[in-house]
Amino acid sequence: MNILSSPKFRFTVGCAALLFVSLASSHLYTQSTNKQLAQQNQSFTQQENSALVPSQISLTSNLQNPFVAQQISDEVIDKQKAFFSQQNLLAASAPFPVVDEFKKYKFSINGSQVVTPGKLPSSKVNFNQKDLLTVLVNTRKYFQDYSSQDPDILRTGMLATQGVTIPDVLNTLNFMIAVLKEDVANNRATRLQDPKFINSNFRVIKWTAYNPKNKKQKQLRITKYAVFTHSGSRKKTSTFNTPIYSLKENSNNDKFYTRYTKQDVLSGIYEPGGKEFGKVKSLAYLTRTGLEEALMQGTILINFTDGYRAFFNVDRNNGMSYVRGLKATAQKRYWYFREVDAIKGYGYKIDAKISIKPGVTFAGDVLNIGLGKVIVIEHTKGGRKHLQMGVMADTGGAFLPNLYQLDFLAGIFKSQKEFGQNISQLPEYAIAYFLVKK
Repeated sequence: MNILSSPKFRFTVGCAALLFVSLASSHLYTQSTNKQLAQQNQSFTQQENSALVPSQISLTSNLQNPFVAQQISDEVIDKQKAFFSQQNLLAASAPFPVVDEFKKYKFSINGSQVVTPGKLPSSKVNFNQKDLLTVLVNTRKYFQDYSSQDPDILRTGMLATQGVTIPDVLNTLNFMIAVLKEDVANNRATRLQDPKFINSNFRVIKWTAYNPKNKKQKQLRITKYAVFTHSGSRKKTSTFNTPIYSLKENSNNDKFYTRYTKQDVLSGIYEPGGKEFGKVKSLAYLTRTGLEEALMQGTILINFTDGYRAFFNVDRNNGMSYVRGLKATAQKRYWYFREVDAIKGYGYKIDAKISIKPGVTFAGDVLNIGLGKVIVIEHTKGGRKHLQMGVMADTGGAFLPNLYQLDFLAGIFKSQKEFGQNISQLPEYAIAYFLVKK
């Protein structure tokens, strides 16, 4: 048998390549961090932002091969552990540079003060098995399909200070998917709901909130978002008089829409007689409340007067920043929508966004925490500890930067009252843990 065609030879080479990429990734992270800290009062350069891309794109392409992705030998993993055990002490003490949505440096944090080794308490971990599996699979597919187009997802985030790499994130997704598929196929409660199984098979990393405006905050603030159903019309009426629009394909070349605030749009510039009439497509007309809820939540389920029903998700905005503390009607940021087939989370463009499920999805700071992180939140209710698991598969303007808050996708609701009744059972603050496959 030709040695080059030997399965054992190919497996060994594949494992060695994966180890090399992991080590190179860690080395590049250290170099990148040193550069960033040396230039704290300057913007990140394009070269620094892309420093991790070549090696980690190579890794992602390897992980699309299930042979490499799911059959990493214990020997290789042991070598990785040995390497990172030496690097972790150095990495944990190194400041982590936090950036805003434009990847401009904002401040630095001490990793060891924000993320530290932990352990889940002995309470059942709650989640819907099939929904979690769906979000895990869709998130992994995003890494596989769009790493080259969206280098932001190759940022490990602050967990890099604990030696966590993109290979670790993908290995965690792979392992959880395999466990869930096996447990669902056997019609049994998944092992991922057992804290003993999690503590044995995962690094549990506690996340202590870092809020520059409230240094006393230690637990994560858990806000909630939802998809609301609203009635709407294809045409403008006295009741449904507030439009949502879609940008046309040529809008990528002519970014006229970046000149106009939400107030400009609602003044009628795209309506018949308006100075930009014909440049966008009218999707629906809602009440003003319907529009504001759609803008705030990112997705809306519209019941049209003609009987048609569909989800609409934010596509592109006008490039104006969301201002915290400013009331919704006064915000200048405006989003253009597209019709979609499911609730959508993170994605660099509308056609690439991750399809997500309520109850198992968190929105958070993707640039500084990282896409695809599996998170468990802990809170006490009625004297008992409750654990809830989800995947960070969404983001939003309120999270750039934000190391003290997560937004939990609660569900689909008909009204704010129904939404309020549901979230009254959920915590306002919680202890949070990241799970990383050992």
